[in-house]
Amino acid sequence: MLDVAIATHTPAGIERVAAQNLPQMRGVRYIVSWQRHENEAIPEGLSERDDIEIHRFDGIGQSSNRNNALCHCTGDIILIADDDVVYTSEGLKALIDVFEADMDVDLVTFIGNPQPGRVFPDRPVELKRRLPRNYHVCAIEIAIRHRVAKNMAFCMELGLGSPRFHGGEDEMFLQSAIRRGLICRFYPVKVCNHPGESTGTKSRLTDANLRAAGCVIALTYPLSALLRLPMKAWRVSAKRQSGFFRALLHLAAGMIAAPGVLRRNRSILW
Repeated sequence: MLDVAIATHTPAGIERVAAQNLPQMRGVRYIVSWQRHENEAIPEGLSERDDIEIHRFDGIGQSSNRNNALCHCTGDIILIADDDVVYTSEGLKALIDVFEADMDVDLVTFIGNPQPGRVFPDRPVELKRRLPRNYHVCAIEIAIRHRVAKNMAFCMELGLGSPRFHGGEDEMFLQSAIRRGLICRFYPVKVCNHPGESTGTKSRLTDANLRAAGCVIALTYPLSALLRLPMKAWRVSAKRQSGFFRALLHLAAGMIAAPGVLRRNRSILW
């Protein structure tokens, strides 16, 4: 059984879920966590389907919304999903086939958001603390077995809707799995498509985006973070997503805050 854990928010978000035309497949369910629902009615196209569950949620932040979706999943495999992603029966079957062929793997990443500038390995790769060069993961490119998902969660201090750090929850979810000793592998299969703009390709990064990036760098590379921040600021400025000094200032603020984030979230991170 595959559960697709979709995080959405606002009445407009549930309409986007209805517009996804989610494939009807034997053994596949869609678990939707609906944040900021405003007590609106569920669209008929969703309420009529027995393979879709809608769970209204009053928590704050994207990470808490994803955690709520995960809590309602019971399938053997859980695919983390959004309301603006295109899913096909072929892509979902390809994911199921990967898990069935690799019974040891706990967490799988795959190709889901192949936008300009994204780099993916061309073969299966075991993911360790040092990831393949220039590779990073989006939440919608992660699937995990239920047997280990019950002990995993997205850090609620990171991600959209959090007070200070808009991003980074995806990378830290993967890093947490790796550091907990889970078997994590990338497979070069195309499971879905994300036609919209992601944070990594935004024309302009917000202060909160930059602070999140600095926090992630410090958590992932604590010994070399001071050297990595200027390089990150230079890359961001080269893409005209921010000025160099503005980027460096907020990246540094994220780095300084990282030890506190780790201390407060030991049970979620590592």
